[in-house]
Amino acid sequence: MSQRDAGWKPYEDGGSIGWMGSQGGTIARDEDLAGQVRLTYEVDDSRSFHAITCSVTGWLLHHRFFDNAADATTAFEAMKPALEELGSQLTEGGPKSAAEARAGGPLLAAFMARFS
Repeated sequence: MSQRDAGWKPYEDGGSIGWMGSQGGTIARDEDLAGQVRLTYEVDDSRSFHAITCSVTGWLLHHRFFDNAADATTAFEAMKPALEELGSQLTEGGPKSAAEARAGGPLLAAFMARFS
């Protein structure tokens, strides 16, 4: 496990596990990094539904959908280091100027293209 990966913690000390997520599934995993980056995995086996929501505070809210747990779990783990890198390149909390927002655009677009 990398040093940065060690920084991922259960969101709200695991208090969201078992609740309904934003995509209508049951939250099975919910982790954040430094209160700025978050990954949530929702599942509903009755409809072969698996969703991952990732966010970078003030910058990004992105959803991915899968039809099986193996692919969703693999994607969840693959997104962690990519989100860490993305978060390190963006101003914490969101852009503070139009120039910062424009500079962040290509970074966000590359992330979403990679994880779409």
